[in-house]
Amino acid sequence: MKEFLNLVLIGMGIGMANVIPGVSGGTIALITGVFQRLINALKNIDFVTIKAFLKGNFTEVFNRLDFKLLLPLGLGVIVGILTLAKILDYFFINYPILTWSYFFGLILASVFLVSSQIKKTSLMTLFFMLLGTSIAVIIAFGVPSSPNPNIFYLLLCGIVAAASMILPGISGSFVLILMGNYQLILNAVNQLNLIVLLPVVIGAGVGLIFFSNLLSVVLKKYHDITIGTLTGFVAGSLLTLWPWKIQEAHSYKWLIPSAFTPEVMMAVLLMITGILTIVIIERLAVKK
Repeated sequence: MKEFLNLVLIGMGIGMANVIPGVSGGTIALITGVFQRLINALKNIDFVTIKAFLKGNFTEVFNRLDFKLLLPLGLGVIVGILTLAKILDYFFINYPILTWSYFFGLILASVFLVSSQIKKTSLMTLFFMLLGTSIAVIIAFGVPSSPNPNIFYLLLCGIVAAASMILPGISGSFVLILMGNYQLILNAVNQLNLIVLLPVVIGAGVGLIFFSNLLSVVLKKYHDITIGTLTGFVAGSLLTLWPWKIQEAHSYKWLIPSAFTPEVMMAVLLMITGILTIVIIERLAVKK
């Protein structure tokens, strides 16, 4: 029972991390020591497990999928997401600049966190880092991503977000911001809007199963290039997260505060707090 409750608490931490842009659920799993066990369980969702399930051999299914881990962890993730989603929804409505300032600090520090995973810097790695940055900047200067409730797009959001959640240092919520559906899905969680949530959850399930296998292969063969691309993408996307901006018809209009008002001072303080949040999480992960 003690282990079950402990895993529920870890799951809550992972769930909350997945709601906050810049904080990776994979990093929390790494810190708490369940990352490898979680990946192994997800990789075992294969034809062997399906065959055992169809034959009614539920004991084999239970063991292969490590239900002693997945059940309490999954329960905790759901509780964590539901709890924090309501809090963030309040702050987005009432304190948008301050909220985005904290997230900007999180993502700024995440650039260094992700890049630290590069084992050996090469010209090829730098090229793909620049390519990732360029793509993100082009997206930022293009038409702002707006909420899209189309069922196929929601499925894609679930797949892509789940894939990013697997990698320590990569935030699934941040990906949803870039895709324009972060607040749409956040509101759906608070309102338990199943029309929006079901395709996202189905997509996330597919993404977890597929990418837990694919990413392990890609990272093994092209580790530095993959991480370099992700680093560039995160760096270039800071434009999208800049707190002082106005959304126009075809682009964003970025602003710089004209006076050092109390709100601006608080925003800067929250940026620093966001940076420190990532630094502390990184230190704990390295120590673990």
